[in-house]
Amino acid sequence: MDVELQILKHLSRDAHPTVALIDEYCAEYKDLFKEVRNYECFKYLHLGIISTIKRKSLPEIAKVVSINSAQSLHHFIAYSDWSVKKLKSRRLNKLKRALNDQAITVVIDETGDRKKGKKTDYVARQYLGSVGKIDNGIVTVNAYGVYDNITFPLSFKVFKPKGTLKEGDKYKTKIELASEIITELISEGFNIELVLADSLYGESSEFIRKLNEYELAYVVAIRNNHGVWLPANQSVRANKWCKFKRTFSNQKSETRYIREIIYGKKRTITYWEITTDPETMPENSTSFVMTNLQGNLKKILGDLYGLRTWVEYGFRQCKQELGWTDYRFTNFQHIQRWWEIIFCVYTMISLSSPPFLSLNQAPQIETEVQNSVCIDCVDFSNHKQWNHDYGWKNTLNNLRLIVQPLLLFWLIYPWLDVFPNSDLLLGFNHLICTMNQFKPFFSSG
Repeated sequence: MDVELQILKHLSRDAHPTVALIDEYCAEYKDLFKEVRNYECFKYLHLGIISTIKRKSLPEIAKVVSINSAQSLHHFIAYSDWSVKKLKSRRLNKLKRALNDQAITVVIDETGDRKKGKKTDYVARQYLGSVGKIDNGIVTVNAYGVYDNITFPLSFKVFKPKGTLKEGDKYKTKIELASEIITELISEGFNIELVLADSLYGESSEFIRKLNEYELAYVVAIRNNHGVWLPANQSVRANKWCKFKRTFSNQKSETRYIREIIYGKKRTITYWEITTDPETMPENSTSFVMTNLQGNLKKILGDLYGLRTWVEYGFRQCKQELGWTDYRFTNFQHIQRWWEIIFCVYTMISLSSPPFLSLNQAPQIETEVQNSVCIDCVDFSNHKQWNHDYGWKNTLNNLRLIVQPLLLFWLIYPWLDVFPNSDLLLGFNHLICTMNQFKPFFSSG
């Protein structure tokens, strides 16, 4: 009986705290984990993934968050009882509430990562965008949202090559996976104003039909040798090049050129070439795009489609910063769990950015929000390494500064057992309590 009481007491205890910004964000997911130890691992992974360690493997994360063994983190990913489907649904609901029905751009893309050997599920020789060639690796079709130049993750689906299918698997093309993602996002209630995609999807009649089914606007790439059926006596013509300013997320701009390619008579769908140099048409900076947008597109289309390339680059940064490929699992169910946790961390950072905060703050404190300064008059932005720009990586930099005192305390604490120093201990506790006043996003309460 005593043993049973001890077990019950252990299961019903509160989770150990980390940093307030992590604890408050993760609180909305708490009921998805039946055991408190699993919920603690969920929080520790968030803390370790946003830390500055180069490689986000479980052993390295265990070290930085002061866990004696990485086995508990491995067990959480591989064997503990929680649903990746429910975790994803909760995350998307949190994003949807934060957006408050604001219109978003959705970018459909695929990402491939090199993997050695043949033991990892769904690894095969296929085209990998990360290396720009056919190699041994795993590929996913992904959807990212963009709101006010801040990206946030929506969904991913693994591509299963025919030679890697398991019992019960059904082969689906990347086009089918992308179409499924669009349907799921619509059913979740996201307000999608524009879809961007590369030529794999842009030249797929199936994918375009899916976008038309939901009456979604799109700007998609097509190959420069794309053909269009024309009636007899109609020809293809190109309008004159027009110069425009391509404005980037950091508000800097560069000169670009755009012209419309007209196939026969004017139609609802229009075709455009965008380049940095109309004389030489360099391959790596020239795009041929198709869109169903209407109106005067010469000034806006270049920036709209340029967003797709920018998001691809941004996601590569996120993958590197958050450890997308740092898993050591071979079972895809475990890999899927790791990726969904990465998306949870990614979402936490996005929701902590000034554009998202501005959606939920009163106008009179908007200036404080834009500087990510706590309402309690503790000016965290005085730190010499604080980044005052509004991008995703700027927000990540600032969150890393907030969690830094706790991580340093955990690193030095074993030495305080050897060489006790009450002043140092008190100072760390005071600093960590101050960090806990930083609340850059709204919790579920």
